[in-house]
Amino acid sequence: MKAGDVGPEFLTGELEGSHEPSGIVFAVLAAMSGTEREYIRDRTLEGHESARKCGKTIGGAGIADESMLSMALHLREQEMSLRDIAARLVISKSAKKGQHPSPATVMRMLREHDEQAAAELASA
Repeated sequence: MKAGDVGPEFLTGELEGSHEPSGIVFAVLAAMSGTEREYIRDRTLEGHESARKCGKTIGGAGIADESMLSMALHLREQEMSLRDIAARLVISKSAKKGQHPSPATVMRMLREHDEQAAAELASA
């Protein structure tokens, strides 16, 4: 292969492109590890989906409670930004007690509330 200037070429993955024939063992092992990583990721996602179907939640413990939600709704009515709302809220339970939630957490909390309220209106 070396004499004919022929080398392996990977079309996709981490090793995309042409490689020297002398490094073929490394290239094959790296390609196999990339495939294994994709397999593990797929199996993990399947496990998460299976857990959700069984009613289990994935992720850390929830930090939002009713008082935090009502305060966030009140502040949203005043047209405050998510960042400002998050800065005014304080977590009252879990290991993060006393800290402020992230703006993403506030957004998720408000979105879930809005979706639940819309579902209740639709079913009524």
